[in-house]
Amino acid sequence: MGKEGFVLKKNCVILFQGDSITDGNRDRGSDPNHVLGHSYAYMIAGELGHIHAERQPTFLNRGISGNRVSDLYARWNEDAISLKPDVISILIGVNDAWRIVSEEPSGATDRFERAYVHLLTETREVMPEAKLVLCEPFILKTGATAARWEQWTELIAGYRKTLRELAERFDAVYVPLQDAFDAAEQRREAAYWLWDGVHPTAAGHHLIAQRWLEIVNKSGILD
Repeated sequence: MGKEGFVLKKNCVILFQGDSITDGNRDRGSDPNHVLGHSYAYMIAGELGHIHAERQPTFLNRGISGNRVSDLYARWNEDAISLKPDVISILIGVNDAWRIVSEEPSGATDRFERAYVHLLTETREVMPEAKLVLCEPFILKTGATAARWEQWTELIAGYRKTLRELAERFDAVYVPLQDAFDAAEQRREAAYWLWDGVHPTAAGHHLIAQRWLEIVNKSGILD
């Protein structure tokens, strides 16, 4: 998955942020077997940590299940800025859509863009040298998304468009993921990759990790 040709910055701190997809049932303690959870973040950390062991990288996971972008922003001081990461990777958005589709009170307004702008603006002001990686949200038609598929696709497509614009505006690396899952569905049914249309299986997490490493390595931000 990785790229052995580049040299990872010594003592690089890479932070993964997001919702349950990133959280991966991570341990909140210090057990190195569980502190990164079992998501794509664990797979990426394993790959880069193995190849670049001599550079002593540090990998942190602060994803929290159920989070929307506004939740992420609310805890950004303690779970991002105070950690002084060199690289911040964010994957979030499905819960913003979920609250709206489910017609929950917390989804009365769509705060995806405005909260993301606040978060990125503050990060650029406080940590101008930090490298940003914005991963697009994704869905497949099965399980939780099937009943209101048209609404789901409209919301998530809108979030992807917004995220591409924000990546350009804030000089961030953009990691497309929907096309990778669409292509994967040609190989096996949707639930094989996203068991409920939203949450990845082991194969789905591996797909995310592969795409992340491909795009981020090419970007040069880890050199």
